[in-house]
Amino acid sequence: MGSTTGASAELAPAVVHAMRAQGADVLHCSVDDVLDRVTLSQELAGTLGDRTAIAGILSLCSVDEEPVAGTPELTNGLAATVTLVQALGDSAVAAPLWCLTQGAVRTNGHDGSISPAQSLVWGMGRVAALEHPERWGGLIDLADAPDERALSRLCGLLAGAGDEDQLAVRPGGVFARRLVPAPPVGSGRSWTPKGTVLVTGGTGAIGRQLARRLCGDGAEHVVLLSRRGADAPGAADLIQELEGSGTRITVTACDVADRDALDGLVARLTADGDRITAVLHAAGELDDAVMGALTPERLAAALRAHVGGARNLHEVTQGLDLTAFVMFSGIAGTVGGAGQGAFAAASAYLDAFAVHRRSLGLTATSIAWGPWAEGGPATSDDTFAERMSRRGLTVLPTASTLPALGRVVAQDGPSLLIADIDWALYGPSVASVRPSPLIADVPQMRELARAAEEAGDGAADSAAGFRRTVAELSEAELGQMLLELVRTEAAGTLGHSEIEAVGAKRPFRDLGFESLTAVELRNRLSTRTGLRLPVTLAFDYPTPVALAAFLRTEVGENTEPQAVPVLAELDRLEEALASFSADRTARHRIGARLRDILSGWDEEPATGDGASATVAEKLQAASADEVLAFIDNELGAS
Repeated sequence: MGSTTGASAELAPAVVHAMRAQGADVLHCSVDDVLDRVTLSQELAGTLGDRTAIAGILSLCSVDEEPVAGTPELTNGLAATVTLVQALGDSAVAAPLWCLTQGAVRTNGHDGSISPAQSLVWGMGRVAALEHPERWGGLIDLADAPDERALSRLCGLLAGAGDEDQLAVRPGGVFARRLVPAPPVGSGRSWTPKGTVLVTGGTGAIGRQLARRLCGDGAEHVVLLSRRGADAPGAADLIQELEGSGTRITVTACDVADRDALDGLVARLTADGDRITAVLHAAGELDDAVMGALTPERLAAALRAHVGGARNLHEVTQGLDLTAFVMFSGIAGTVGGAGQGAFAAASAYLDAFAVHRRSLGLTATSIAWGPWAEGGPATSDDTFAERMSRRGLTVLPTASTLPALGRVVAQDGPSLLIADIDWALYGPSVASVRPSPLIADVPQMRELARAAEEAGDGAADSAAGFRRTVAELSEAELGQMLLELVRTEAAGTLGHSEIEAVGAKRPFRDLGFESLTAVELRNRLSTRTGLRLPVTLAFDYPTPVALAAFLRTEVGENTEPQAVPVLAELDRLEEALASFSADRTARHRIGARLRDILSGWDEEPATGDGASATVAEKLQAASADEVLAFIDNELGAS
């Protein structure tokens, strides 16, 4: 699927030809208006027909870098991708969505140019993977001019990439994205501010701490930019506090996303003899919301300061001899974060923009910070630190964390993540709804994986145990068990130790649920039950009683009594496949055999006294050992 404008119009025919050459049945959809959710949902419902027969969806919308009219920071590619994810849900299409980009990521120093505009989709995609695991495939990046071999590799990935969902196809092969420990910074290496330093977001919580740090490190002049300038709360007190530091402090009203205003400020400073040596871009707008609630207007507002500010700062200072150009991004852009789609997109842009500047021979560093103890959500949410801690993220005390900035700038790398992570909590949280190969090479995650392998798959065991329990309960007992399950997990999500804190009929909103906690509750219930549940669960079913009733419906559809033995064997098969190591050819052969089994199982049973038993009938009538023998025979066939 792709829009009819932009680079996708040139790439689409080559991709479609390559897919058909490899035997795929391709339906090429060109949609004129991919930004209208209602229209797109209706077109999808009408065009895709039998939605159960769709194996996957490949979107080329992402390569469109043209800005949405009137919003220079928001690209058509990002807006269309968000709308497409929403419309697929509205039209009940559960096939995995893969998004194709060109030059959005860098695999090595020989990739050529990088496109920060397309990296917006990569940030958003990492959030979509967590919020909508059931209908998200992944992200694949091609080089600027993919040849037949690259397109063939693309087709291979779409046919079966395993758990990998962040990939780049290059002439040298296929690369998968990984988070790895940063190399140690040499002893004594640190960036020292000199001359005049511009700080955007200068009167915010982070900006004020930066100002204090810069004064202590010897900057001659610190210029704090914000939209309200000296009228911002606390600005006068900050100036008074720093007057005796020996550093000149200027607080000025300047919207960093306004190119003319920024240009005028830099011109005035240089005319007055200021030697601007560094830029610290900490301005940004946070607007947490799940993807279903995002609109082009909300996206544009969230991107304006981050993206527009970075671009404007680059353009007005690229003729200066800067020693540092530092952008503040966030962990959501690196790993993803439920309810943080817009912020993740902006953060991924800043990380890519640092690579772009370096390709031009300019200094640049993007730092993806963990959650701050001051600033952002922490300023208005007293429970923020506790909620982050439960997810394995300790909030960063600003004053004691910012000294790391100088060491990061001094090391030779465009981007780095700084966060205080308890991997034993954070890793399982990230991977609770879908595998996360991205973090698999983190040393702590390797240790956890080895321990989990020795102990068995706790999540699978929990879901299998849930299904066994369900099969043994009466209707009344099942209803009570599900209500207790919902209340228990809701209490745990909010940090309560007692179920009584969550009234059975009390609305989740009144209990304190918002976007992030609603997603966490969905993840907890999915892990406990093995069910695929929507990210809007707590909003669609706004009380524990209503949610328990919905789960009863889902349990009924997934655990018919005669299916329980077969489901148990499928649990064993899933475990066997998860531990099975094979090359791509073997995986494709096994996948083909499984599809053959499903194809035969879905067929209507033959009629007549002499009709042979279908696969479904054989499975239902078979003992556990016979089912496993049947599967072994099917998978072993050549």
